[in-house]
Amino acid sequence: MITATTPKGERRRQALVAAAAELLLEGGFDAVRHRSVATRADLPLASTTYYFESLEDLIARAVEFSGNAELEAMRRRVGEVSHRRRGAEATVDLVLDLLIGPDEGTRGQLIARYERSVASARHPELREVQLRLRAQLDDLLADVLRRSDRSVRQEQLRRLVAVVDGAVVAALSEIEPEPRRMARGALLEVIDIVAPATPQQVDRFRTLD
Repeated sequence: MITATTPKGERRRQALVAAAAELLLEGGFDAVRHRSVATRADLPLASTTYYFESLEDLIARAVEFSGNAELEAMRRRVGEVSHRRRGAEATVDLVLDLLIGPDEGTRGQLIARYERSVASARHPELREVQLRLRAQLDDLLADVLRRSDRSVRQEQLRRLVAVVDGAVVAALSEIEPEPRRMARGALLEVIDIVAPATPQQVDRFRTLD
């Protein structure tokens, strides 16, 4: 890759990354090709090889671009969450707001997210990006759980995400997929195990009995 040292070069590079991210969302990894990215960005075909070492490098940057955009939306959502006692249903809904989205209109985004997770198992560059994104996601989930007076342990946090991932992937294969509904049911069964109420919260519950 030739570094985009000028403002014009950086704008072009970012335009290519954004174009590749759009194509990933619309058609998956097969949709990202040198020509399709250059066309979408309205730039010469040679620009993709000028600014990136390979197509894999461009895809990795597009995945990072998409992941960072999703994380930024999550951070805004977390910033709106007050610190107070929450029961299982309210806590689960907050977690699913982050991992799935507030409604069922994010199916394409969900598919793209899981496609890149699977692809990262084959591509080292993608794996590194995914690990960085996953660490930030874990931090946001932990923050939401703490704001709900829930205990957080790293190994249990991974279990929580695994439950949601499994339910979502199963739902996406259905004729009429309802990933949030399926994930909500699965997570409600385990939320008090993987993210139990803090001792202080338990004490407050007891005083209300």
